[in-house]
Amino acid sequence: MSFQRTYGLSFLVLTLFLIGCFFLNVSLGSVHIPLKATFSSFFGGTIFNPSWEYIVLNYRLPKALTAIISGAALSLSGLLMQTLFRNPLAGPFVLGISSGASLGAALLIMGGSFLGGFFSTGLMTDVSLAIAASLGSFMVLLAVVAVANKVKDTMTLLIIGLMFGSITGAIVSVLSYFTQAEKLQQFVYWSFGSVGNLSWNQVGLLFVIFLIGTVLGILCIKPLNTFLLGENYAQSLGIPLKKSRFLIILATGLLAGSVTALAGPIAFVGLAVPHLARQLFKTTDHKILLPAVLLCGAILMLLCDTVAQLPNSENVLPINAITSILGAPVVIWLLLRKRKMVF
Repeated sequence: MSFQRTYGLSFLVLTLFLIGCFFLNVSLGSVHIPLKATFSSFFGGTIFNPSWEYIVLNYRLPKALTAIISGAALSLSGLLMQTLFRNPLAGPFVLGISSGASLGAALLIMGGSFLGGFFSTGLMTDVSLAIAASLGSFMVLLAVVAVANKVKDTMTLLIIGLMFGSITGAIVSVLSYFTQAEKLQQFVYWSFGSVGNLSWNQVGLLFVIFLIGTVLGILCIKPLNTFLLGENYAQSLGIPLKKSRFLIILATGLLAGSVTALAGPIAFVGLAVPHLARQLFKTTDHKILLPAVLLCGAILMLLCDTVAQLPNSENVLPINAITSILGAPVVIWLLLRKRKMVF
């Protein structure tokens, strides 16, 4: 009971902190909006300046929700990959899903210039870019799933996933070498990642995919706990290895692929947050870790976005830069404590 109370108190503190980070995020930005006006926008109060309500409800609110969903999704997918491969340095993109999304975006942005005309300008919209990135990540996901049904060793699957990433990265490099400077700059800007360019429809789509991926992750809690002791042990307990591995890969592909397609590749969150959750809760039980990484990931992403948007300034830093600055020290710390990690 004492452990349950301790976990309950920890989750309560994280939830309250998440709510505080959320209101901090939506109240800060290039336009100064009083905190009272921000609350009035949510709860229907009287607002002195009508444009404040529009900024809060149509720009800052979807941006904050995107940050919450993206951080939670990447963190959960990172936890799934680290447990599946029993590797503390595995992240949500080790299977090449992010590289596949980058390839799809690169083919649309830079590949269209080789065809010219309509293909280089008419198809270039935010929606088409998200669709192209989604198709790229989905194709790599299908390839990984097909390979997963034929190989028995997860380490082999990890190496094959890295090879998929290398192949797609090489194609992107070739396209970058031959493309125009303007198109290359556009692709580089996409690769910075952004949680502020999504419409309400895209936020809704991201949330639906996030729910599906999270449900799949919940269904895999028992296999995940047994995978910590090795696949042979899991098999001795009657865990269907192929089915469980398929569900974990599918959940990771949906979570990481959707975020990359709609918000761009965002680094370090999926790698760092699972380790932070383990250190905060002092457990490897996925019944505790799964909701913990969701909360910690959402909080970290909100904080990173708050820093990136430079309050009271028109400049917005790339979200990838902020997550890397905050995430790299965590990875260094992890390497120094690697022998103490349990996988």
